[in-house]
Amino acid sequence: MSGARIEGRSIALAAVVVVLAVLPLGMRSEFWLGFWFVSLLFALLGQSWNVLAGYGGQYSFGHAAFFGTGAYATAVLQVQFGLDPWSGALAGVLLGTAVGAAIGALSFRYGLRGSYFALVTLAFAEVLRVAANSVAFTGGGVGILIPLKLGAAHFQFADRRGFYYVALACVVLSLGAAHFIERSRFGARLIALRENEAAAQALGIDVARTKLGAITLSAALAALAGVLYAQYFLYLDPGVAYGPAVSIEALLAPIVGGLGTMLGPLIGAVALRALGEAATWLTGGAPGLNLALYGALLILVLWVLPDGLIGLGGRLARIVSAERRHA
Repeated sequence: MSGARIEGRSIALAAVVVVLAVLPLGMRSEFWLGFWFVSLLFALLGQSWNVLAGYGGQYSFGHAAFFGTGAYATAVLQVQFGLDPWSGALAGVLLGTAVGAAIGALSFRYGLRGSYFALVTLAFAEVLRVAANSVAFTGGGVGILIPLKLGAAHFQFADRRGFYYVALACVVLSLGAAHFIERSRFGARLIALRENEAAAQALGIDVARTKLGAITLSAALAALAGVLYAQYFLYLDPGVAYGPAVSIEALLAPIVGGLGTMLGPLIGAVALRALGEAATWLTGGAPGLNLALYGALLILVLWVLPDGLIGLGGRLARIVSAERRHA
């Protein structure tokens, strides 16, 4: 990658972060603050999937396993054991990371990949959902409610801007992880595995170790998203934390935005939130009908833009460049 291109991407990334940082300053609408928080939350979750699948080519259908573990760990430690929320958040991220490392160690040790790996991750998420539904300390099927205690010390903010900026800091952290992958030797090995695993192995790349590093980093980011979800909504149940909807949201954002790109998950998450709100507005919030329209619009986007919205930007840039050359 040329120095000019790297510099251009760095400037674009910095501009996006600055815009997001100043975005809520003059915003008074609780709806729009909530919209942008949820967009950032799912951008973080989407980046976690992008690390493993977009850069590494290891497609997971069970990212809810990491998300739900992070969310449940922080909630249970606060409610059942009286741990302060910030320590509980750290513990949640660590436990979610450990779950990812364990799943990766079991899967990659035996060479699972492709559909086999995807199904294994889905199975683990389902096992954890059933377990959370069956044990008392998680609240079982009723779920668990985190008490409302406003204040930064309790990881709760009366003004939603507090949650927004915490989410933005986490998204910037995830962008840093993507930047590391694109610029590091680890990232080069990971992308080599995505392109041709057999050739990468022949070149001496430790396949299992590289994949394990990717799923561990991916799980840490997904668990962090789970922690933010728990602290924002203050309620969890097994279907919310470990349900398939979480895993679907994780993969949709990078696919719509641009798989294997740094800003793809962020762009995709915002586009998906906007698409969902547009579908609700067009149908008047009719139950089921808004979801049907949302699904139809999503299929249309994926059909027209197979490379995501990032790919559309590149396509338009090439068209403009070609027209300038012929002018």
